[in-house]
Amino acid sequence: MDSFEHSQIDYKSLKKVMGKTADFSSLAETCVAFANAQGGEIIIGIEDKDSEPYKDQKVDVEIINKTVLRLRSLTDSVGIVNPEIITHSNGGQYFKFSIFPSSRTIATTSTGRVFVRVTDNSVPVSGEELTNLAAEKNAFQWELVSVAKIKINDADISQVTYFLEQIQNSKLVSDFIKEKSNEEILEHYQLISPEGHLTNLGVIWLGKSSQRARLSYPITVQYIVYNDLEEKIRKKDWHFHLHNPKELLLEIEKEAVELNYSIEIASGLYRKQLRNYPKEVIRELLINAIAHKRFTISGDIFIEVYPDRMVISNPGGLPLGVSANNILHERHRRNPHFIQTLHDLGLMEGEGSGYDLIFEKLVREIKPLPTIESTLNKTSVTIYSGITNKEALEILDYVSNHFSLSQKEYIVLGIVASHKKILSTQLSQKLQLNNEDRLRTWLGNLLDKNVLTSRGIKKGTEYLLNPALFSQSKINIAPSLKTIDKEQLKHLILEYLKYNGERSKQEIHQHIQDVEIDDVQKCLYSLVQEDKLAISGANRNRKYTVIKKINRK
Repeated sequence: MDSFEHSQIDYKSLKKVMGKTADFSSLAETCVAFANAQGGEIIIGIEDKDSEPYKDQKVDVEIINKTVLRLRSLTDSVGIVNPEIITHSNGGQYFKFSIFPSSRTIATTSTGRVFVRVTDNSVPVSGEELTNLAAEKNAFQWELVSVAKIKINDADISQVTYFLEQIQNSKLVSDFIKEKSNEEILEHYQLISPEGHLTNLGVIWLGKSSQRARLSYPITVQYIVYNDLEEKIRKKDWHFHLHNPKELLLEIEKEAVELNYSIEIASGLYRKQLRNYPKEVIRELLINAIAHKRFTISGDIFIEVYPDRMVISNPGGLPLGVSANNILHERHRRNPHFIQTLHDLGLMEGEGSGYDLIFEKLVREIKPLPTIESTLNKTSVTIYSGITNKEALEILDYVSNHFSLSQKEYIVLGIVASHKKILSTQLSQKLQLNNEDRLRTWLGNLLDKNVLTSRGIKKGTEYLLNPALFSQSKINIAPSLKTIDKEQLKHLILEYLKYNGERSKQEIHQHIQDVEIDDVQKCLYSLVQEDKLAISGANRNRKYTVIKKINRK
């Protein structure tokens, strides 16, 4: 059994509900947090760090009844269901129960406090975030509402046939679903209600253009191209009511020709074409903009193309609990049924936002990671065409031809290759990780395979490309002072000061520009501590000179 806590599962000790250590108040907060997110499961009788209950542990039905009854009295609008005693293979027992997501109301504790689940924490919600949570509840319910009461026979029959054919041909759909009747398949994807009416989601996929146009906030996608002076030189728009989501996506990809531009890179005897924006990244960002749009507010999706970047914006902020600093790992869905259809049709990653794919494709071509901005009413993602680092690109090509790496390993390798050297703290920040333990899982076997090497300890650990690996390859890597080790850099500084006399930190750095100024500062500090350098002046006027040794006879 996997006891890893995440956004939809939590493990608690039996002590949490028994005896003097019982803490039903904090357990109620966890229930509220799950209800305000996407629901979840609480397992009681297994410690956080364990994978199984104690062998002699037994659970009485009375404990379950008492726990559920008490939690229901301490919460409001929280659905606590399916309590069950489980006997582990080791003979020990534990119990679990599920929390339904509260799709229409905001769940609270009996004292009126509101929480939401973010990763493996229950985070309090107040102020503007409370308004955001209320909007999310409406957005979640929007998919399933049948406002116009349109019968399936009044839908666009060609769209119904087309959707069912795609489902039957999809490799991502199980035989269990494919064997259902047509009506059961449409109900499974929440396109029709139990009464046989098209839901809002059903209108998007199966409705006629006139029916889509009557939705509260139909989508318009605006595509704008700018020149170097940021003047509009081309504009095109698509109205969602004219297309189902797949047709809309294909139309945009066909007409947005500027997104297909590429550059040619010389690589040895060959020349390589590289797109300004990887095709998979464009597809994922377009799908994200459509799939995660808040359909309960007005606003268009914008695709703005500048000479050096592309910006995609959509109405509504990021889902509650997701931010620009954790989007690589969070898996919150604003329109879960819409996302499920997009996934099963092979149009998106599905399980989350697809940012792991976006990160991988960008770093494989040594492009900057996306810049994400989110407010209550708008989310914007910027990606850059960038100036490709030919040397780093050749390194990734060499590694991909000689090693089998995971997606996480490629992301780490691409980041390290583009920086040449990076501190573990900086790498963790770029990967949106909050502790060193999680960084190890991203590094994978890169160190064991000698693709990367490390130096330093703890927070001072640096990762860099292993020069021994590439010395055996045909890659012509230009030498760089950026990866010079501390002792060599100290020696270089001493030699420079020995021949040039008193100099400031800035003057020293200007002489060895490839080295980061922070590294120069650390070496200067170390040399002063070792009594090898003397200091004159203070702060900005501080200068360093070599301490001459006095020969004693």
